[in-house]
Amino acid sequence: MPGVPDVLLCDENGDFHFVELKATGGKAVDLRPHQVAWLSKHSHSSAWVLVLKQKTKTLPQRIFLYPASAAMDLKLEGLEVEPLYEETDTINWEIILELISPR
Repeated sequence: MPGVPDVLLCDENGDFHFVELKATGGKAVDLRPHQVAWLSKHSHSSAWVLVLKQKTKTLPQRIFLYPASAAMDLKLEGLEVEPLYEETDTINWEIILELISPR
């Protein structure tokens, strides 16, 4: 059922941040049309797409953070789109949360 992104964060200032979570085994990011529409409509706000690329036999897992304004490009081009942040193997949540909700 269409709605808001998967995660809603409220920071210490009372500001809200929306995060759509996706996982992929390849380069495609499976954003649904209603998700692209929601993210595009709210791209002026603190809305994000966080993508986990699953590890393979030869490559470690990677995580990518994109602003909502990249939603259409992500749907069309997948992980070929330049992320705001990318990390391999270990996920540094402090950096990700600082990017989503700067102090």
